[in-house]
Amino acid sequence: MNQLIYVETSIPSFYFETRPGAQIQARREWTREWWELAKWQDELVSSLWVIRELEETPKPKRSECLDLLQGLRLLQSAPEIDEMVEHYIAHKVMPADADGDARHLAVATFWKCDILASWNCKHIANANKSDHIRHVNEGLGFETPKLITPYHLLESGVDP
Repeated sequence: MNQLIYVETSIPSFYFETRPGAQIQARREWTREWWELAKWQDELVSSLWVIRELEETPKPKRSECLDLLQGLRLLQSAPEIDEMVEHYIAHKVMPADADGDARHLAVATFWKCDILASWNCKHIANANKSDHIRHVNEGLGFETPKLITPYHLLESGVDP
């Protein structure tokens, strides 16, 4: 099943993660396994906002992450996305200091992505926030993409 999947900044970051620790290494391996499946079965997209965030990553990881996203279509910005970001922050969908997270959600929602893939389990792929996010997006006239980690994409039966 060909799905439109928005790749948020944490995905390439974990793909090239080098920090020690069993949980971090597991996330890296799940990310790599999912990426290899998804790049052949789905349309992976990202945004200039992700590129900007990755450009702040220290070398050599920065170039590895940016290279991974080469060839992905970058979803464009629009004034409606800026309005959605403001709306998300005003309605406590995302905290005010999470403009990037709000923007990732707005881009994926506005461009009707099926899935927003993220390891950001605090603000994005957080089951405790999904009903609130869905309610706010419905009020804006949008469907909410599935907000899911690579691990859950591999394990839940959602076609990666």
